[in-house]
Amino acid sequence: MAAKETDVKAVKVVKVRKRRKTPGAADPGAAPRGKGKGALVIVESPTKAKTIGKYLGRGYTVKATVGHVRDLPQRKLGVDVDNGFTPEYVPIKEKAKTLAEIKKAANASERVLIATDPDREGEAIAWHVAESLGNGGGKVRRVLFHEITKDAVTQALANPLDIDQKKVDAQQARRVLDRLVGYKTSPLLWKSIKTGLSAGRVQTVALRLICEREEEIRRFVPQEYWTIEADLEKDGQPFQARLHKLDGHKPEIKNEASAQAIVADALKLSFKVTTVEKGERRRPAPPPFRTSTLQQEAAKQLGYSAAVTMRLAQQLYEGIEIGAEGPVGLITYMRTDSIRVADSAVAQARDFIAREFDKRYLPATPNVHKTGKGQSRVQDAHEAIRPTDVLRRPDDLKQHLDAKQFKLYQLIWRRFVASQMNPAVFETTKVDFDLG
Repeated sequence: MAAKETDVKAVKVVKVRKRRKTPGAADPGAAPRGKGKGALVIVESPTKAKTIGKYLGRGYTVKATVGHVRDLPQRKLGVDVDNGFTPEYVPIKEKAKTLAEIKKAANASERVLIATDPDREGEAIAWHVAESLGNGGGKVRRVLFHEITKDAVTQALANPLDIDQKKVDAQQARRVLDRLVGYKTSPLLWKSIKTGLSAGRVQTVALRLICEREEEIRRFVPQEYWTIEADLEKDGQPFQARLHKLDGHKPEIKNEASAQAIVADALKLSFKVTTVEKGERRRPAPPPFRTSTLQQEAAKQLGYSAAVTMRLAQQLYEGIEIGAEGPVGLITYMRTDSIRVADSAVAQARDFIAREFDKRYLPATPNVHKTGKGQSRVQDAHEAIRPTDVLRRPDDLKQHLDAKQFKLYQLIWRRFVASQMNPAVFETTKVDFDLG
């Protein structure tokens, strides 16, 4: 019988003015003093700008690009296929005012810090902005915020980087492929199927895979087979036993007549227990979420689509108004293939588990989750998706979140805490009946 298991339990400008501090108190987010004209920080979303602006001093101005500012032209291919597939970029018409505002602010600033999202698209936006500014005479630098907290913002501003051209090239390759496939394949769909349909770099290949799998399904020849189970009871406890062996071998029952004959023989015999084996099974702590696993669990447990999950995660990452604290980023960056976690976050989680749970739930050493096969080091650029502060319990934040935000944050928080716990322990019981 199956083992029984028991679980052991538009442009937006944000200017922030901090209160004057006592003499000698240093402001880690303040712009350098002197004759400088302050610094311009450029992000993607107005919400993120608002959250970041809260941590910055008077010497900073924050502007939002609200997505891309340049792209391939709409009415022509925009890719020189005879010259190394060189893309032709033009300003997006709707972002002309945004770009003009950014240029004006950059000219009035001593430094320009581009803090768009830390992924390929964010890096490409940073590159496009820098190109539009003419690289600002060397004053344009890149900063990365993997989480929107005061410590993370301060550390990023103190360690500016150069734009990662490899990420930019990766994004450009994807964009060029999108354009080539779309412009060349979509017209074929219009002629043969329906006007207005589009083909893309991903969906075109995915459609072929689906068609090939459907052909395999249709070629499959189904074969009939039967299984036999017995409903039993012991001391008022019902359970089910399955026929595992017939004449010493795995049963291959191919028709109803054979199955009924075996059942008729079994009904004549008494079910006497021959062996009982008790044991336990351990299930290791799950790793914290990455983008794909978060989408899967949110769909399975909460019924959220991938689009809804990512929209909510973006809101939690960019910042939520938490009473007197103002906007606070509640989770780390939500587009990641990594399950790596910062040592400081692991230590905080272990302290929380030791304080709030029984000691048996805390392993002697921190859990280190292994990266799956085939994942390159390039995909490990960001941490796993986790709470920025494990002490912010879901129930404590419930009044500040809407119902969907709360459920997703709770899912992320619980998964992260569980990732640093001991394995779950299941009690198993195996009972054999030898009917002769």
